[in-house]
Formats: sequence, C-alpha cells, structure tokens
Amino acid sequence: MISASISKILNFSCVDGPGNRMVIFFQGCNYNCKNCHNPQTIGVCNHCTACVEHCPTQALQTKYIDNKPKVIWNKAACTECDKCIEVCPKQASPKTESISVSQLIEKIQENRLFINGITVSGGEASLHLPFIIALFRLVKTTASLKHLTCMIDCNGSLGTTGWKHLLPYLDGAMIDLKAWHDETHHWLTNRSNHRVFETMNFLHSHNKLHEIRLLHIPDKTDFIEHIEQVSRFLRPFSDSVTIKLNAFRQHGVTGEALNWDECSKEEIDHFHNELAQRGVQNIVLPAMY
Repeated sequence: MISASISKILNFSCVDGPGNRMVIFFQGCNYNCKNCHNPQTIGVCNHCTACVEHCPTQALQTKYIDNKPKVIWNKAACTECDKCIEVCPKQASPKTESISVSQLIEKIQENRLFINGITVSGGEASLHLPFIIALFRLVKTTASLKHLTCMIDCNGSLGTTGWKHLLPYLDGAMIDLKAWHDETHHWLTNRSNHRVFETMNFLHSHNKLHEIRLLHIPDKTDFIEHIEQVSRFLRPFSDSVTIKLNAFRQHGVTGEALNWDECSKEEIDHFHNELAQRGVQNIVLPAMY
C-alpha cells in the first residue's frame, strides 16, 4: 500500500468543508508563502538530526538504517514544545508519521458514524496525488464508507491531467487564490498563479469547485486594488460556489509577516461590500477576528 508523510489528523472539524469532517494534513508544500500559518509543514525533514539534541523530553531519537541516520519521533513522549522546529535549518517538522492508505482507512472506519466526510489538506495535499486517489477510491468503494464525501483543500497548483485522474472520486475542492496579479502572487508565494485560475475554471466546469478562498492582507494582497477584475471573474462562480473571505492574522507566521498589519473586521466588511455591489454572491465572512 502507498504511504505518505502525515503531519496531523483531526478526527473532527467543522471548518474544513461541509459538515463534520476528518481532516488529514500532509507534510510538504510547493509554495513558500510569506504569510503561511503552518510554516513547519512546508519543508520535509531530511534527517540531519540537528533537532535531536535539543528535544527536552527526548521524544526524538537518531536511528541508523542502512548506515544512514533517521530521526524517530516518539509521539507519547512529545510535549509539542516545537523546539525541534525552532532549531531546524529547514524549519520542517520531524513530528510526522508515515501512514499507509490502509491504516488511514482504519482511522476513518473508527469515526465513520460521527463524520460527514474527509478532507485532505496540508502542506499541499495535491503533491500526494497517487495516495489521495487510492484513499478516495477506497472510501467510495467500501460499503461502510461510501456515504462520506471526499474533498481537497489545496493551492490549485495541480495540473489538469492530475485533476482528471482525481475527478471520479472527488466531491469538491476548496481552492486558495492568494493574489490577483501574477507578480503579487509570485512575491507572496514564490510561484505563479496561472495554474490556479486554470484549476478553478476546470473544476467549476465539472461541478467540483466547492469554495474559493481569498485572504485579505492589508497593503499586501491586491484584491481591492483590482476589485473590478476580481468581481468580474468571481461572478460566474458565485451562484454555486462559496466565496470565502479570510482575514490575515499573525498567529503562526514567521519572518517579515510578523510585522504586517492584521486585517480588521472593518476591512473585511469593506471587501465584502465592494464584491457584493458588483454582483458577487454567496460570500462568507470570517466567524472570528
């Protein structure tokens, strides 16, 4: 069975898709967002062992496999102090688990009576496409699980060919549009946004686009500056797709983003009103600020 590096599993979540959901967070991302709230999920541990000696509870140990060092994480001994992430040259978490599709199916079975579906997230979930296809296929073909919806929360960088392979098992996708202009998007994420637009259009044409997410960072993202073009793009989606506005917070961020202004309720309300006045429907505002 295929395995993947998993950073966290939430048995129950009501903010990662419709209903109550189990959420699987994969390790590793192809974006390097300045504002990432989970920067420890971007990099993948290369087992340099720099973190081991700094662990105050000895939850990290070095084990040699084929004469190569490997960092082993003892979940039971871990206090989640995150000292390992602080000292890591890559700021990557060693606190991940290699989990197979069959093992994950067992976890889903344990919670199947209490959830409406599963959501894969990250990091960037679409980097683990073969794993996700195998997982979703099993959910859809297992009698006790086929009532569950299968959704993905991602940055939209997966190519059309990849989406075509996933479509038969996918109930919906939640896509982040980080910025409107490619130049701004590249500055923020170190990647182009051209494929994100292709992804949204492709998924919408197959009735698989569940939600478009826009993060407003005052004086950094450019949605307000280009509100006419943004609204024109969103209008055809908004009769069937949720347009979710998120407000930037410093929680979890590192580097220069710690000095950025947080987004206020007034700024999000203004963003909402500008979109609504231009015919964008189905807008969802943050539940908390």
